[in-house]
Amino acid sequence: MSFEKINFKNAQGYDLSGRLELPADGLPHNYAVFAHCFTCSKNFSATKNISRALTTAGFGVLRFDFTGLGDSSGDFADTNFSGNVDDLLAAVDYLKANYKAPTLLIGHSLGGAAVIFASAKASSIKAVATIGAPSDTKHVQHLFGDQIEAITKNGEAVVQLSGRPFKIKEQFLKDLNEQQVTATLKELRKPILIAHSPQDKTVGIVHAVELYEAAMHPKSFISLDGADHLLMNKADSIYIGEVIASWASRYVEQVNDSSFKTKNQVAASLHRDAVFTTQMLAGRHYFTADEPESAGGNDFGPTPYELLSSGLAACTVMTIQMYTQRKQWNVDNVECHVNYDKQHALDCQNCELESAKIDTFTREIKLTGDLDEKQIKRILQIADKCPVHKTLHSETQVVTKLIN
Repeated sequence: MSFEKINFKNAQGYDLSGRLELPADGLPHNYAVFAHCFTCSKNFSATKNISRALTTAGFGVLRFDFTGLGDSSGDFADTNFSGNVDDLLAAVDYLKANYKAPTLLIGHSLGGAAVIFASAKASSIKAVATIGAPSDTKHVQHLFGDQIEAITKNGEAVVQLSGRPFKIKEQFLKDLNEQQVTATLKELRKPILIAHSPQDKTVGIVHAVELYEAAMHPKSFISLDGADHLLMNKADSIYIGEVIASWASRYVEQVNDSSFKTKNQVAASLHRDAVFTTQMLAGRHYFTADEPESAGGNDFGPTPYELLSSGLAACTVMTIQMYTQRKQWNVDNVECHVNYDKQHALDCQNCELESAKIDTFTREIKLTGDLDEKQIKRILQIADKCPVHKTLHSETQVVTKLIN
């Protein structure tokens, strides 16, 4: 992926700080805007993970700080829910003016309620996804605890939220009480995905039920079973990001106008800001390669050596099936499991030397079918004759040249 730091103004003239993340080739098929949870920021871990899962699927994602939060200007005490909706619409307008109008809105927690209101006012939005969203904005008031009385009496009070002090004014409470999330949702008439955890202790699962009942078809529900409200487990946030990308593909047009093309069989493209997350093109198939987190990557795709091992595994099962079908042998399924490593050569004379190690692919084959021992022995011999296996054993060369 690649990214751009951006700033844009909201309706009140405040500068909002955002980060636009793009696929590896910098040319998304669609743009999305992400609304973070209450008092969170664009750099919250779940927000980043969900956005990056979407960019891996080809979306461009704008995540930004609401007024008075993170790196955005303004005073949080002077903001309210309606202001968050206005900030979202400003983000939509910014993308429309400078890139391309977004087609997908995603919101987490109170941000989920905000995207419902914003999508009703933004004609370019074709699909909406909420994560752990409340069906009633008044629900947020429970976070203020015994300070609600002080807010009402004095016009404002300092409330501890997520371990940080925030000044909440009475107008904030009044604005929350005036919003009708389910009523707005009933009139939305846009595809919506409602994701929620049954174990969510901050916004109970009953809110998802009420949202789902209020929404018109097409509507979908995804259970984030075992997840907490803030999706602190990285696997949960990546999972829902991948689900949203797949679900939205049914409702947004995905024309691949990528400039990343090749006349060769395979090509790879890596932007300097993408760490190791590499866009791959093999024939007409786009996919992603990466390195694991332990090596400094994002683990968004297989490693180069895993891709190499995959070629051996795929060629092995294809070769065996082609041979056994021609022989009319009863083989229902073939599996090939491959590991790559550097090991000491067999019958090594100088095994104590590091240079004596050679590249080793350990291949395990599983055959399902009705075969005798003679047939099995022959199949294992055929496996050694698969084209990729023969290539790995042959003398090869890599010819490198520079192109414009």
